[in-house]
Amino acid sequence: MATVKSTSVQSLMTKAQQSLSRNHWFEAERLCARALDMARGECDFNLMARIVLPLLEARRQRMQVALDSKKLVIIDEPSTEERQLEPKCYLVQSPLVGADARRLRLLALEREIPVMVLCREPKTQLGLCPIVGIGQVTVRTRIDPPKKWEKPDFSWYAQACETLGDAAIEALDRTAEPARQVDALLERLDTVPDHEKLHQALADACKAAARHYTNGQAPQRATVKIRTGEQAASTADIEEDE
Repeated sequence: MATVKSTSVQSLMTKAQQSLSRNHWFEAERLCARALDMARGECDFNLMARIVLPLLEARRQRMQVALDSKKLVIIDEPSTEERQLEPKCYLVQSPLVGADARRLRLLALEREIPVMVLCREPKTQLGLCPIVGIGQVTVRTRIDPPKKWEKPDFSWYAQACETLGDAAIEALDRTAEPARQVDALLERLDTVPDHEKLHQALADACKAAARHYTNGQAPQRATVKIRTGEQAASTADIEEDE
């Protein structure tokens, strides 16, 4: 029997599909994200798997607008409410940190401006370029720097965004209980929301969890506080070895 919450989720998804059909990507994304959270609260992993695909589609559409601009803007000063944002790709760098990149991305979402945002840190002693995402968890990995540090080419930027999401997937503990793998991917998706394969990994994990908990005894999602600023910088990171 359908619960009140599951009925509400279905209502949200009907509205999300209508928003997608009208090309209202940001509205569809908000509705899907809310529905996904509610479905997890109900431990309805099959429903979660079905929600992930329209969520991805909404995000893919706005991501494509930013990528199609082929314009890369470097930001090294704090964002303010007065900052003018455009449908472009943004690279946040020192003295700013990952939390600043997150604030910029959330500001763009609030204003419904399609952007891509990536944060890079100063080169390591080995000459590698750390890239980082901040959210419910911190995801960090190291890549080869662009040929021109002061003027990165667009292909380097696009590949860096892809690599950060790949690192989030590769760090997943595949031995963990299925529900915990789902939760871990939800946390990573909060940190790196603009990564197609991360959405696909979540959908696959949801399907696996649905098969595992046939008796309906899945554990509830643990409460996770979103870390920002210096607190985020001081916590343990999901990292790849250099």
